[in-house]
Amino acid sequence: MPKNKGKGGKNRKRGKNEADDEKRELVFKEDGQEYAQVLRMLGNGRCEAMCIDGTKRLCHIRGKMHKKVWIAAGDIILVGLRDYQDDKADVILKYMPDEARLLKAYGELPENTRLNEGIVGGMDDDDEGGGDAYIEFEDEDIDRI
Repeated sequence: MPKNKGKGGKNRKRGKNEADDEKRELVFKEDGQEYAQVLRMLGNGRCEAMCIDGTKRLCHIRGKMHKKVWIAAGDIILVGLRDYQDDKADVILKYMPDEARLLKAYGELPENTRLNEGIVGGMDDDDEGGGDAYIEFEDEDIDRI
């Protein structure tokens, strides 16, 4: 049998980004970049995101972030726009929840952006009256059962 000459397996690779928890400098958008909120994950390193300029774009997660930075629906990301394809973009950076709140406080994100909501477009505040998830019984109904 061949001798193992590596430094370890999958578990060793998992423990690399412990230094990523420390505070990092807040990155603002530049020319050719835009803020976006992830609508849904599509698989194969892609996601659908609604950019702040109002355009829905298909975003590709770059290889540096792939399997290292986990992106979920509702996350605020920084995307690089393509000159030759307006409906596609590349994910450059994922903002942590506290960084997204700072961006909103600085006025970079519009006020109607919903942060930390999980899936975008899920439960709206307008749907309060219609969908009760429970049935209320009277005491007499319970006695008959």
